[in-house]
Amino acid sequence: MTENTVSNAVAVRDNGPEALVRQHRDDLTLVLPTHVKGETWMRLATGALRRDENLRRTATRNPGSLMNALLECARLGHEPGTEAYYLVPFGNEVQGIEGYRGIIERIYRAGEVKAVKAEVVYENDHFRYHPGMDRPEHEPDYFSDRGRIVGAYAYGVFQDGSTSKVVVINRAYIDKIKKESKGSDRASSPWVKWEEGMVLKTVARRLEPWVPTAVEWRTEPVQAETHALPLPTGDGPAALTAGEPGTEDEEDEGPIEGEFVDDEPSQQWPAAAAPGSGARA
Repeated sequence: MTENTVSNAVAVRDNGPEALVRQHRDDLTLVLPTHVKGETWMRLATGALRRDENLRRTATRNPGSLMNALLECARLGHEPGTEAYYLVPFGNEVQGIEGYRGIIERIYRAGEVKAVKAEVVYENDHFRYHPGMDRPEHEPDYFSDRGRIVGAYAYGVFQDGSTSKVVVINRAYIDKIKKESKGSDRASSPWVKWEEGMVLKTVARRLEPWVPTAVEWRTEPVQAETHALPLPTGDGPAALTAGEPGTEDEEDEGPIEGEFVDDEPSQQWPAAAAPGSGARA
């Protein structure tokens, strides 16, 4: 490496988006929950920028969008550039996208839920559920052609063994969310490349109103095992900084066709976890 190359590298390091992140270290780490170590978080933030040149270029052009994404990541208590929270270059801005693993992690942090079940349903799976059932019947045959994705479901199991509201979404709802997401018809879209992960995120988002969540660990941070289908590996989300961008956070617009919403959230929670109890963030 020549002296010129070294000088250029140092200049980029000292004047690029990494320098901006370091400059605002106090602002970013101030909003971190106590379970997240500030030094580790900062290293992950700058590391994400170094790993992805496209992300770095976008952050250089629009540093404000980078700071907004990082602030939201810190507020939620996630580590940037991980499967819990992705930093995604999209057009001329950096978008911060909470992955389905991040949503499920926030559910566990509240301490009221001991297990989360989130599954994608394919057309050749056996699936049966109606609002009178405690939990869905789902029997996939992993060794045969399962067909296309037709829906998904999610629920939480509280510490006392009771089941939260079961959220079920159908293909019409999935297509609605996909259509509302920017660039979802592009070949590079995560909706095209990693549809299963995007569907899991969508159904996990719909579960949020029915279980307590928290940005900070309320109990000993024991990571309970999730039963969600794993994200693809290799060329999938785990291998890319922009792995599973949701493009847009799905807003809770209330009951729609294809979703069971027969009860109120407060009726589904144990008394200790009901709204106003302090268990929900």
